[in-house]
Amino acid sequence: MHRAMQRWLLGALIGGVLIAILAELRAQPAPGEDAQVLAADQSLGDAMRSGDKSAARRLLSLQFTFIDENGKIHERKGFVTDLKGVAAGPSNDAKTTIYGSVAAVTGHRKSVHGSDAFFLDIWARQKGAWRVLIMQDVVLASADAPSAAPAGAESKPSECKNPCQAIPYRVRSAVEQDIINSFQAIEKAAVAHDADEWSKHMADEFVLYGSGRAPIPKSGRIATIKRQKESNTAVTVGEVQTMRLSVYGDGAAMSASHVMPDNSRPPYHAARVWVKRNGQWQMAISLQTDVK
Repeated sequence: MHRAMQRWLLGALIGGVLIAILAELRAQPAPGEDAQVLAADQSLGDAMRSGDKSAARRLLSLQFTFIDENGKIHERKGFVTDLKGVAAGPSNDAKTTIYGSVAAVTGHRKSVHGSDAFFLDIWARQKGAWRVLIMQDVVLASADAPSAAPAGAESKPSECKNPCQAIPYRVRSAVEQDIINSFQAIEKAAVAHDADEWSKHMADEFVLYGSGRAPIPKSGRIATIKRQKESNTAVTVGEVQTMRLSVYGDGAAMSASHVMPDNSRPPYHAARVWVKRNGQWQMAISLQTDVK
């Protein structure tokens, strides 16, 4: 009886270890996936420049949108129709980061308008193939320009109903609700000058890219929030006009259109990548393009 119990305990222990190992393996990208996504991204760029509609169409998700550096939205049908009209030059510094079944390709490329643009292409694994969900460009500040913080120069308290209390988006699942809760927690923390709470919902590698601004890493935003608290600066965050959220395993892509209630900056489109780590959804990157 004693030996049987020992064998059972040993089997349970081995089974638990195997389950943990398999769970960890599932959370890791398959070998070479980053290279596969980068190759697909480059193939799409080649198809755009050559006007190969068939090749481009195979790489686009049905929900695909492209937002150029002027904030103009190009839906899938119009994008395919005018491939050469939106084609950017090839990138020499593109890199891929895998977040579950979502991948972010970032880098710099010469836009069709001749601008030196930073880009975020968000891909998702759909039915065993990588397809692009969102392509978005933004023209950043020059390399020697000082880093600028997001808007928030009022001296009186700012009321935040949208997005802190409610967002015009119909949640379709418990997972989506978790991401929305995290997004609202981020906005509430910014308004309340709560750097610690804000930090909980941001991945360590988080960077904010915005029109006419230098990139702002997580540490830079935390420093800004702390300075705003010290100076008692009221912070206004962008209200959500429209939102789309796509979840794939432990990764998610969010696209949204925003307006500032105090008109402190132009309306803008934001593309965000989310990742679930240790049971917590965190924002990994945010790219905001002003509408001109």
